[in-house]
Amino acid sequence: MGFSDGLNWMPSNLGSVFHSEKGTAVALTLFFCLLCACIVIGHLLAESRWTNESINALILGLCSGTVVLLISKGKSSHILVFNEELFFIYLLPPIIFNAGFQVKKKQFFQNFATILLFGAAGTLVSFCIISLGAYFLFKKIGIKSLKLREYLAIGSIFSATDSVCTLQVLNQDETPLLYSLVFGEGVVNDATSIVLFKAVQSLDYNNIDVVEALKLCGNFLYLFCTSTALGVLAGLLSAFVIKKLYFGRHSTDREVALMMIMAYLSYMLAEIFSLSGILAVFFCGIVMSHYTWHNVTNSSRITTKHVFATMSFITETFIFLYVGMDALDIDKWKTSEASASIFAAISATLLALVLVGRAAFVFSLAYISNCFRRLESTKIRFRQQFVIWWAGLMRGAVTIALSYNEFTVSGSTSSREYALMITNTIIVVLFSTMVFGLVTRPLIRVMLLQRSKVDHVNQPEPSSLEDLQLLFLEEHRSENNQQTLSRRNSFRLLLKAPTSTIHYFWRKFDDSYMRPVFGGRGFVPFVPSSPTGANDENI
Repeated sequence: MGFSDGLNWMPSNLGSVFHSEKGTAVALTLFFCLLCACIVIGHLLAESRWTNESINALILGLCSGTVVLLISKGKSSHILVFNEELFFIYLLPPIIFNAGFQVKKKQFFQNFATILLFGAAGTLVSFCIISLGAYFLFKKIGIKSLKLREYLAIGSIFSATDSVCTLQVLNQDETPLLYSLVFGEGVVNDATSIVLFKAVQSLDYNNIDVVEALKLCGNFLYLFCTSTALGVLAGLLSAFVIKKLYFGRHSTDREVALMMIMAYLSYMLAEIFSLSGILAVFFCGIVMSHYTWHNVTNSSRITTKHVFATMSFITETFIFLYVGMDALDIDKWKTSEASASIFAAISATLLALVLVGRAAFVFSLAYISNCFRRLESTKIRFRQQFVIWWAGLMRGAVTIALSYNEFTVSGSTSSREYALMITNTIIVVLFSTMVFGLVTRPLIRVMLLQRSKVDHVNQPEPSSLEDLQLLFLEEHRSENNQQTLSRRNSFRLLLKAPTSTIHYFWRKFDDSYMRPVFGGRGFVPFVPSSPTGANDENI
């Protein structure tokens, strides 16, 4: 299926108006009106105790789908019909890039080992449990025609989480550790799920043995490492170009446009080389926020920050709005040829596997992580573990995108089993987002935030292990007449506090070699007409 196929936006069969030359324009206009309505309703309900943007978009999509279904006399619930590749080509990249661009890098990399443990190793555990559970339980329900490839695809599809509802409740200042873990694990989880999905598609299922299992692990590591490297290189290239050419002296528009194009280019190059575009664009966002963003003018910094966030917000709202409308797609429900009891059994099985798979790694990996955390203030308490577990129960955009990619062709299903998987994916996404999402805010406030506020008032916040370690290292250097640490002391510190020591030496390397070449914090382009330029002239 070619790239051009994904651009064939076409209106549904809602009458003669949609078959006219202006049909596509009318359909797009209606859909954009729905997007505007989502934004307005979300603003009015921003302080609501129960709802959030995702739930608002889903409900509005369901209502709109119902109206369209009534107008078309039961023929269709869509305003627009588009290829599933649009999810990956246009909608997902802005969401993932903004996640990398807006990430709090200090907290993210301080807890990177734990985030990687939850996001990568945890996703693998969840993938195995969901795949094996579906393989054995679906046959008892009556689903016997799915092949091993489809079961492994189901495992990767339902391993992808959506922690937006929980992040809207958590406060970075009150619970920095928990917010960092939930946010970081969510992004790494999305990337890992997509990499797993690609690795599953590349397997030879005619000869399944230990070699093929090792090949799956090898493909996963290859995709993960090469995609990350490509994203980092694209980010460094954008930083180098903007630093050397000083676009800020001439045009803010050019440097903002270059950042956007280079970010999207990293995604497209990854897709061309059969890598993970999502992983590449995420790390490209991190590198751009660390180097490129500091090389542009103040006006460009403000512009890029809001433009990327706005694009991410619109595309995510678009996805949930379409999912709400697609839930009422009569063709998929008819093609599935299943009774209400079959739908309930399959969706309940998938939800149960999600719950079990999530619990299987969150609490066990949190225990392992706590064994390497010396300070009590840095350990993950049981209440925090519960919040991390709960945050990963919702399913969203990535789950829908992967499911459409696996089980549909040009938006339609080709078999009963595929239609059954699509409809049950929609059920799981709707149920988890609306039911779990509705109780997320009050549940977390009761379990965690009220206690955190009391602790925050009664006890002074201790210094992080990172700050203590850096202070010790700096004092050690001063006592030795500013000489570098010996290999023996460096190795001892690495064993005692690996994260802090690695971060310390990374900062030294970054300040000495990376920032002089690629720019970053401390590098402010001189623009005479800007406030920065005016201040510099007065010094």
